[in-house]
Amino acid sequence: MSNRILRWGLLSTAHINRSLIPPLRSSPRNELVAVAGRDLARTNAYAETWHIGRAYGSYEELLAAPDIDVVYISLPNSMHAEWAIKAMQAGKHVLCEKPLANTVEEVDTMIAAASEHKVVLAEAFMYRHHPQTLQVKQIINAGTIGHIRLIRGSFSFQIDAESNIRLNKSLGGGSIWDVGCYPINYARTMLGREPLTVFGSSIIGTSGVDDTFTGLMRWPNGAIAQFDSSLRMPFRTHMEIVGSEGMIVIPRPFKPDSVCEIHVGSAYDSLETIRITGPEHLYSGEVEDMADAILDEKMPRVSLQDSRQNVRVIQALLHSAAEGAVVRLA
Repeated sequence: MSNRILRWGLLSTAHINRSLIPPLRSSPRNELVAVAGRDLARTNAYAETWHIGRAYGSYEELLAAPDIDVVYISLPNSMHAEWAIKAMQAGKHVLCEKPLANTVEEVDTMIAAASEHKVVLAEAFMYRHHPQTLQVKQIINAGTIGHIRLIRGSFSFQIDAESNIRLNKSLGGGSIWDVGCYPINYARTMLGREPLTVFGSSIIGTSGVDDTFTGLMRWPNGAIAQFDSSLRMPFRTHMEIVGSEGMIVIPRPFKPDSVCEIHVGSAYDSLETIRITGPEHLYSGEVEDMADAILDEKMPRVSLQDSRQNVRVIQALLHSAAEGAVVRLA
């Protein structure tokens, strides 16, 4: 099956699509053939702008197309589970934007649908496939910085308009779901296990979602992770991993450039800079990972249990912030 070309359809005309279109176009195993929206005129215009062969005026029409193999879901968070399940029921493989869903119960239903319909379902955490992330993990696994004691991470930006769906509570908005999920996922990935307890604190905006969130996670081995996320602060991304023997500083952990740098060493004032070359298109890793999973039956790099646990941790942090108390996960 490795010689087969996978035909993709985009479920929505969301802004994030423009990050996936170039790697789909450059991949020898993947082909973008269609896009669906809820307004045919607008979707036709979108298809013309991005040179996409077919446009559908409803999501159902795209899912009914027999020649589409894979669907990319870039809908608002609250719609991920509904349309991923409908796509899988139609026999389509699904790459779904993060977060996979807003509740563990929804994730479990999605996992069950993937199993029942024998299709691949994966969460689109593009940074997980980048050589920078893989090298950081390799350095940790090699014991270069010793046992991890502390992880700190940040991801923030200024929202562009009050009508932005990230501020819509009914659509699953909020900073922790949109960008806080990244440092949470990064910490879990590098530690390779789940936190024991979490404590969260949030600033709720006028729209009812968290404009800003801060969190603390503790692991059974004594490691601690701190993070902050915000839709009301200047653009910031950063990860720092401190071990018993050294540290790793990652200035652009979630959207690294094609040539990026990390800093590694035993003391902050004597860090060695390591340059890492990545793919031309940041999102190509998740595209090729889907092709590997579908055509070569490899396990996706971001497993469904991994995605489930990330949602579980976020839910626990939100509960902690609402109650003002530590939440125990195990």
